[in-house]
Amino acid sequence: MNRIFGTSASKKPQPTLQDAISSTDTRVASIEVKIKKLDGELARYKEQMSKLRSGPGKNAVQERALRTLKQKRMYENQLAQLTQQTFNMESAALATENLRNTMATVDAMKQTNKELRKQYGKIDIDKIENMHYDMEDLLEQANEIQETLARSYAVPDELDETDLQAELDALELEDEEEGASYLADLNKAPDFIDEAPVELNETEYKEAVKTSA
Repeated sequence: MNRIFGTSASKKPQPTLQDAISSTDTRVASIEVKIKKLDGELARYKEQMSKLRSGPGKNAVQERALRTLKQKRMYENQLAQLTQQTFNMESAALATENLRNTMATVDAMKQTNKELRKQYGKIDIDKIENMHYDMEDLLEQANEIQETLARSYAVPDELDETDLQAELDALELEDEEEGASYLADLNKAPDFIDEAPVELNETEYKEAVKTSA
């Protein structure tokens, strides 16, 4: 049926906003080329009029210059309209893109909210609080154990520094007495000698040596 009436099976895609912007930009570029060409003609007419005297020839050049100037003004108006259209379409495209990004953000937030609710639904706050309290109790018990193990035995809580200094002085005095006693013992004769040694003069010492020899 569609073939009979000439209807195509596939419809032509509708032009997008970006397509319209591209087409308008092409028209703007074409008009700018035409305006530039008219500017060249007006410059040539101006040069010709500056060289001609008043008369029919100069008047003819002026008429051509006026027609060219009117044509230029017409193109400039079209250029202004097309430029405004391009601006409006670009603004609409930007708004559309922002809206698209906003919708994507909203969809992502919805999905994230759904996942968060699903995950947090598995968490029992009361159990977490109880576990936290248990950890506090365990840490407190551990500190008490450490303090108990670090406790000193048979050591007074408070020591008098005066008593400690007196005891230290007494130890130093004992060390001095022991040193003097040791030097005195060096001058004594050994225990296995019954009689004290007799000191000999030099003559008696020589005779004793000869006798022993």
